[in-house]
Amino acid sequence: MRDPFLNNAHYELRQQVRDFAETEIKPRAAALDEKSLFSTELTMKMFDMGLLRINLAEEYGGKGLDTLSYIIAVEELARVDGSQAATVAAHNSLGIAPISTYGTEEQKKRFLPLLTTGRKLWAFGLTEPNAGSDSNNTETTASLENGKWVINGAKIYITNVSSDMAGGITVQAVTGDKGQGRKELSVILVNRETPGYSVETIQSKMMWRGADTGKVQFDQVLVPEENILGTRGEGSRIMLATLDGGRLSIAAMGLGLAQGAFEMAMEYASKRVQFGRPIRSFQVNSFKLADMATKIELGRTLLYKACWLKDQKLPFGKEAAMAKLYTSEIAREIVNESLQIHGAHGLMKENPVERFYRDQRILEIGEGTSEILRMVISRHLGVR
Repeated sequence: MRDPFLNNAHYELRQQVRDFAETEIKPRAAALDEKSLFSTELTMKMFDMGLLRINLAEEYGGKGLDTLSYIIAVEELARVDGSQAATVAAHNSLGIAPISTYGTEEQKKRFLPLLTTGRKLWAFGLTEPNAGSDSNNTETTASLENGKWVINGAKIYITNVSSDMAGGITVQAVTGDKGQGRKELSVILVNRETPGYSVETIQSKMMWRGADTGKVQFDQVLVPEENILGTRGEGSRIMLATLDGGRLSIAAMGLGLAQGAFEMAMEYASKRVQFGRPIRSFQVNSFKLADMATKIELGRTLLYKACWLKDQKLPFGKEAAMAKLYTSEIAREIVNESLQIHGAHGLMKENPVERFYRDQRILEIGEGTSEILRMVISRHLGVR
């Protein structure tokens, strides 16, 4: 049955990305995970496919596709490998999106070609050692001196920041004092080549071991005053609004991971024979599979509705939070049941479900923990 939210172009894109994920990513995913390697080759191929500029306007080097096209692409990548999906999601939602949404025309023409035809990745610098869910606790500072921002501080757990393809970062920094203990927060664009900007790759990860995750240190980093993104003092609003869109891509990752884990469970349960018949024929397992399929269907409908709202330029923050919350949690439930169906075999590294089991865990934390998202949803409902 056709999905009412999709048109022929969406189905064609899904098949194109699925074919790429199956033929190019799947054979390499386990080795990249095992060695904690970021693949420049795969990322270049995704640039060639347009996946790293998929819904940016064509005038700035993008493909000009809608939000749903982008989400389908992330979903299909995550169905095979969360690391490659994370690279695409972070670059589009957190890298390109704030520049294209809040940037001046001069900033768009200066930075966006670098992130499209220039094949450089851009990062989103919000999280710090002491500023996670409480993003207003940012300690990185930027003082304006002689027409330049002087930036000092650090960011941590940042995607697409330390590989050779990293081009720079959008940084939230304290630019002043609003009084009564409130910080003035602003957003500044910083090129990686700027003196005083240093990065360190984070290797010892439980999840997304094939994605580039790192720390950034700013030591008297000087950037032009005109690199401020949006209006001074509007940093928190810009960053949180960016996260609304980013939550759609994390939801897509949860949905794709759940779909992949479900398909693995279906295949294994059909082949595994115990007591003289395939284990999927036992009610305990057939009911597990039925529950998985139902949750995936509900998650996909909720996520696609949120994308539709965004493309219609209607409020979508509540639905994005709901979709991210729901799909990240059903991803945990589904991959856990998939591993249970696999039994001891699912605990072995040669089985992809083991990697899916680890990769899922970040989805309930990144871009808003499940606890924070419940706060966001309750505020939309007017009960907080």
